[in-house]
Amino acid sequence: MIPFLKLLRLKNLATITIAMLGVAYFIHVQNPYEVIDFNNYHFGLLIFSTLLIAAAGHMINDYFDIKADRINKPEHLVLSKFLSKRWAILLNWILNILGLSIAFYLSWQYKNLLFVAIHLLSINFLWFYSAYWKRKLILGSVVLSILPSLVLFLSCWYIQACNESAAEHSPYHPATWSTYLDYRFIYFVAICAFFITLSKEIIKDIHDIPGDTIIKANTIPRKIGSHKAQLLSLLILQLPALLYFLLLLFTDFALPTTYTKGVLIFVGLSFLLSLLLHFLVPNFLAKNMKWAQNIALLLGLTCLFF
Repeated sequence: MIPFLKLLRLKNLATITIAMLGVAYFIHVQNPYEVIDFNNYHFGLLIFSTLLIAAAGHMINDYFDIKADRINKPEHLVLSKFLSKRWAILLNWILNILGLSIAFYLSWQYKNLLFVAIHLLSINFLWFYSAYWKRKLILGSVVLSILPSLVLFLSCWYIQACNESAAEHSPYHPATWSTYLDYRFIYFVAICAFFITLSKEIIKDIHDIPGDTIIKANTIPRKIGSHKAQLLSLLILQLPALLYFLLLLFTDFALPTTYTKGVLIFVGLSFLLSLLLHFLVPNFLAKNMKWAQNIALLLGLTCLFF
């Protein structure tokens, strides 16, 4: 049972759940005087279907990664050691079909094909990433980095589907009433998550060079070298702060709470310090950089709650 749970990546699934719940919580808390249409049961189904597809993606990724994982992380190998490859394919199909079926139900309920479209896109992204794209220069890392952001966008789009009607407004028919909410901060968090995840994937590829060499994956570190790849990863980490300053200069965007401002300052300075350490003690940074990225992602999610 425990090897099977490792295959599902429970930490990743827990992060997805927290992120989606965080979006719902943030929207309700930041709009206390708005009447927000929200169905707890349907949103729970949306979370569950997203978790099913994410779990299926983890399985198919391990299926195509067996040869590299035997080199990079043999102690974490599950497929072929505790579970046959055939079972991984079967479970991948079952989970994807269940997740997509829920998406069809939600699309039917809200007369909106968005849920089916996003889940179909995610299933195909995860399959083609695992089978082909992860071996392509840049493409694999970018595709995988889009998916965490898509979770936040999907949560916003569900709330929009509940509250924004395309029908002509009538004071006598509640179905035509619309509530327009501000999702800009959540979109900002989603874009920052994309940059941090992209940076994290480059660092992961640095550690995975031995296995990626065996399967001839054309990753960024294999193309430009570990040192330059680490520098590129650190430069990408400066983009959230740059994005925030651009929003301040050209829009009326504002952070919702003092806690969020503190998190942004702390994370921004940490990333700036990491860039300095790259030139002073690169070996120390290479070993500990993954922790800094994980903490930054976690702190970003806490901003949805505080």
